[in-house]
Amino acid sequence: MGETKSMDMDMVEERRTEGPFKPLTGTEVNRSNEIRRVMVPENRMTPLKNQWINIVTPLVEHMGLHVRMNTKRRCVELKYGPDCTDIGSLQKGVDFIKAFLLGFELQDAIALLRLDDLYIESFEIKDVKRLNGAHLSRCIGRISGRDGKTKYAIENSTRTRIVLAGQKLHLMGAFHNIKLARDALCSLILGTPPGKVYNHLRIVSKRVQEKL
Repeated sequence: MGETKSMDMDMVEERRTEGPFKPLTGTEVNRSNEIRRVMVPENRMTPLKNQWINIVTPLVEHMGLHVRMNTKRRCVELKYGPDCTDIGSLQKGVDFIKAFLLGFELQDAIALLRLDDLYIESFEIKDVKRLNGAHLSRCIGRISGRDGKTKYAIENSTRTRIVLAGQKLHLMGAFHNIKLARDALCSLILGTPPGKVYNHLRIVSKRVQEKL
């Protein structure tokens, strides 16, 4: 009876050491027939065509994915290729395509393939404050600034990238940095003068530099 309990305890300890799941091998990843589709907005079809080679190359050569444009469905289709060994590659590829279609520069979107701690967050101006007509136009002007000065200041201070598309705002960066950029944007939407936002950004920039 004592020997049986000892054997049972040994088996439990062995299971705990091995863990419940083993990592997938490259062969097991390639067996997946999963296809992910990313719909292409009409206004992003031309930029997608112009940059198609530059978009496909890193996905195929570095991520090991198969990519094609489905013209009937107006979507980009991605699936695992035979050389893909990372099960996370497909999701990274989808995030990369989505980032480009949201309006991020290609080189900024490519960072999503190389770094694991980058995220995208989107919200609308009306989520913060409901504005119409001239009030909305002035709000968009405050966010952008003359020649994009305010937007660039927020990007540089918080180490993020921002896309202003109509009433929608898309942010890319590390989780904490996105929060800093979002706070600055929300202040502008609520009517805070750009001068106060700039002063706050200087403090934020120093904190970000200290953490680095």
